[in-house]
Amino acid sequence: MVDNTTQDWFGLQGREVNGWTAIQFKRLLDTCDVMDYPIKSGTNIVIYAYSLEDPVIIDGKATIKYHGDRRYTRAIPLQSYANPPSESKFTGLDYFDFQLHNYSVPSNETTYHCTVYKVPAKFPKRRHAIAHKAIIDPANIDIVHHMLMYECDPSAVFDDENLPSGICDDLGEVLMPCTSRIATGWAVGGDYINEFPEVAGYPVGGDFEIQYYVIQMHFNNIHQMSNRTDSSGMRFYLGNELRQYDIGYMTLGQISGATAIAIPPYDDRLVIDSYCPALAMQVSNL
Repeated sequence: MVDNTTQDWFGLQGREVNGWTAIQFKRLLDTCDVMDYPIKSGTNIVIYAYSLEDPVIIDGKATIKYHGDRRYTRAIPLQSYANPPSESKFTGLDYFDFQLHNYSVPSNETTYHCTVYKVPAKFPKRRHAIAHKAIIDPANIDIVHHMLMYECDPSAVFDDENLPSGICDDLGEVLMPCTSRIATGWAVGGDYINEFPEVAGYPVGGDFEIQYYVIQMHFNNIHQMSNRTDSSGMRFYLGNELRQYDIGYMTLGQISGATAIAIPPYDDRLVIDSYCPALAMQVSNL
């Protein structure tokens, strides 16, 4: 027998407005109860279910109706990684968005959509982006899984009046110059706003050689819903002065497949060895 007589969750309030139900509660991050999972930083899997009927209260006790097949999971961050700044900190700064506009999300379970963007012409001089924000369409929080933004090779040429946009696999050859260098990214569980160190910024516009970018958007539509339109993307806030250093990303990891980083069940510790040639670590090549 497992003793689960202790109650570690405490309801604070509940309300229903215009068909939306919200419940607020509190709990220790770590209750030291073997029946509770510690709430840690990063992505947590939340399980929830609901009935379409309100609870019936008899003699002060609520009878909750069975939820049927209305049970779901959601991967969400319950704690931030690094206390991201408030967006109000960047009020008044120039910014630009690389964003979809009412894209009709296919009813397929998995969709990778790619769009080429060009740095806005209104930035004729080099600027430094000092922060970026993942713009996730509020209506599609449940299906936008991640997005990656790639730099296109300086030699890449596109028709600025008709920039490529569509299913990534259908644009394979067109996007070949734009698949090797990651500029930034976001995934479920990540902070929406990321601020760069005070001494560095991401170069944009002017004489910076990168003029085109690709954003690869992954939609995880596990319920294969139709009639979804999406306007997610990425916003960049520009500082008023150039900073001392340009910032960039170095990507390390396994590319041989998902099984290469699969964690076996019941393992307390997993070590993955990766090898990087010395040439790739030379400062002149970063």
